[in-house]
Amino acid sequence: MAFTALSGALASKSYDQIADICDNLMLQVSSEGVAFKEDWPYAIHLLGHIYVNDINSARFLWKMIPLAVKDSQPEVSAVWKIGQRLWARDHVGVHEAIREFNWGPDTQSVVAAFSELYTKRMFELLLSGYSIISIQDTALFLGMNEDDATNYTLQHGWTLDATSRMLTVKKRVVAAEQKVDPSKLQQLTEYVFHLEH
Repeated sequence: MAFTALSGALASKSYDQIADICDNLMLQVSSEGVAFKEDWPYAIHLLGHIYVNDINSARFLWKMIPLAVKDSQPEVSAVWKIGQRLWARDHVGVHEAIREFNWGPDTQSVVAAFSELYTKRMFELLLSGYSIISIQDTALFLGMNEDDATNYTLQHGWTLDATSRMLTVKKRVVAAEQKVDPSKLQQLTEYVFHLEH
């Protein structure tokens, strides 16, 4: 089996392409009647779906994986544990599942990239959902210790009340800029002209 495209995506750190590459390769190999079940890079394939936040596809892939592979490859089960935590919206559990397994060389970089991406997603969630939050809760959501979480949020402009150990969220100012499409303006002008005459 040729995994050239997959190897290229991994080498170039294009982790958002892994799921599509694996899905297409699996369809191609299946249509050719090649037996691939035992040799398939299931851990990477699952991580590809998890990386792009496609938990449904990860779930269906998990159900497709032969039991013998699940039993013989603990890394596949460890990746699925991340998927289970995501499915259950257990934000703290996602970080725990990432940290509690000793990842192999093939998956280490993808897991590290996902961990960083997930921390950013959780930060955006906190940013949109809270105006004040405790340091302890922030640390749990971001998967960091309290000092690192405090430093991370302070770098993003949040403020700290040291006595209450609460962080005040700095909301982003969103400037809404309207863009006028000349063709739409022309259509509106013609319509108004038609109504007047």
